Amino acid sequence: MNVLVTDPIADAGLDRLRDAGHTVETAYDIEGGDALVEAIEGVNALIVRSGTEVSREVFEAADDLVIVGRAGIGVDNIDIDAATDHGVIVANAPEGNVRAAAEHTVAMTFAVARSIPQAHGRLKDGEWAKGEFLGSEVNNKTLTIVGLGRVGQEVAKRLDSLGMDLVVYDPYISEERAERMGAELVEDLHDALAAGDFATIHTPLLPETEGMIGEEELAQLEGGYLINCARGGIVDEDALAAAVDDGTLAGAALDSFATEPLPADSPLLDVEDVVVTPHLGAATEAAQENVATDTADAVIAAFNDEPVINALNAPSVDESAFPRIEPYIDLAETAGKVAAQLLEGRITEIEVTYEGDIAAEEVDLVTASALKGVFEPLEWQVNAVNAPQLAEDRGIDVVESKSRQSEDFQSIVRVTVHNGDEALAVEGTLFAGDDPRIVRIDGFRVDAVPYGHMLVARNADTPGVIGLIGTVLGDHDVNIAGMFNAREVHGGEAITVYNLDQEVPDAAVEELLADDRIISVTEITLDAANGREE
Repeated sequence: MNVLVTDPIADAGLDRLRDAGHTVETAYDIEGGDALVEAIEGVNALIVRSGTEVSREVFEAADDLVIVGRAGIGVDNIDIDAATDHGVIVANAPEGNVRAAAEHTVAMTFAVARSIPQAHGRLKDGEWAKGEFLGSEVNNKTLTIVGLGRVGQEVAKRLDSLGMDLVVYDPYISEERAERMGAELVEDLHDALAAGDFATIHTPLLPETEGMIGEEELAQLEGGYLINCARGGIVDEDALAAAVDDGTLAGAALDSFATEPLPADSPLLDVEDVVVTPHLGAATEAAQENVATDTADAVIAAFNDEPVINALNAPSVDESAFPRIEPYIDLAETAGKVAAQLLEGRITEIEVTYEGDIAAEEVDLVTASALKGVFEPLEWQVNAVNAPQLAEDRGIDVVESKSRQSEDFQSIVRVTVHNGDEALAVEGTLFAGDDPRIVRIDGFRVDAVPYGHMLVARNADTPGVIGLIGTVLGDHDVNIAGMFNAREVHGGEAITVYNLDQEVPDAAVEELLADDRIISVTEITLDAANGREE
């Protein structure tokens, strides 16, 4: 597979990809735009940092792209909606630089509180300005943490141990979680800022967080210090410069900016009590190696059709749990594929039901695979990444349900498709732990091995029909590898499932459908679905 890397990452990540047998090309002069659109042709994985803009145009041009790996946390430079629409996984590396980012935040807190850069500069210029800098201790002060994610939690641990009281603003966490960190959860941002002597920011840059700290919010932190080592654009930089300059704030420290590199005419550079660093939060040797190898591992997992642990737009699963659900992924996809081809009409709803032991597992990835199976025969470009989005875009309801009880088998996966008037269910299970079987189709008990070419025939339960089907297939040089016949009542309707060694010619299908006893015939090729029904 071909991997394009457009921002520098540690050699450990590049080596890991090459050792796995993949071709790696580095093109650090590409920042996005037309150059990336041209370069993306034939690329299977793209690895970026914050310097590359991955737009919708890139995804539209990337026919072979499987994954975009972000070697770091922030992904505001990647159009995730476009990636999902095109079935491309987006994965970041949130753990690799958490400690480095947290430590830099703490360092910046001390730097601004004790005027360390300013005093350093004066001394280097030959001035012993000891009496001009009166710092602030953090002990017995209140720290307001805006965003209690991974980095926010690490900052909380470190500054809590230095004697700070913690206040948290984060609309996505519970009061119990904040209490476990020794923090008070405050639901209003203004109230949280007003409670703090220091405020650190740890939110991603999203439409709802862009510009969230402006003039009014800064006024709530009167006399305090603001530290932002998260993402640029969250803080109104003009308002911040003015607030520090006029004494509303005692100082500020920033490592991330709305425009990077920071323009020479930025007002932040003109204010003495604003400390700035050039986006150094993750700039440690350990952090760079960690994010590079984590990103490489995500790419390799995507290439191997394994769960991508830090995928942002695809179902993920814990590594320890994956072996338990892995056999059900293909089984669910097959059940969905069979169900979609057996039901006539436009699909309006998809149900995925888990019974027995499998119901105790995290099955998001299995459900996404079932949806993929349903949509594939309809000739939509689909995978487990964009299948849930396809369902939403097309107004198809998706229902997932679980029950720890299973009547006949240790575990069952049932995919039911609805067309508004009718429903059809296909059930699958595993024999001996990893031997997949289709065990029920539309209520008929069967025992079909889901592989290769399958033929599902509905027919009247009368003598000679199975013989007819076998004869017609034989006349057209189609060998039967296995078959299972089921019926509800004697003389009613029956269903027969055939495993075949070859595709069924159109002429054979037409010959079968010409017999009044044959109700329908559907051929299913599990690696390239192609259904035909009457």
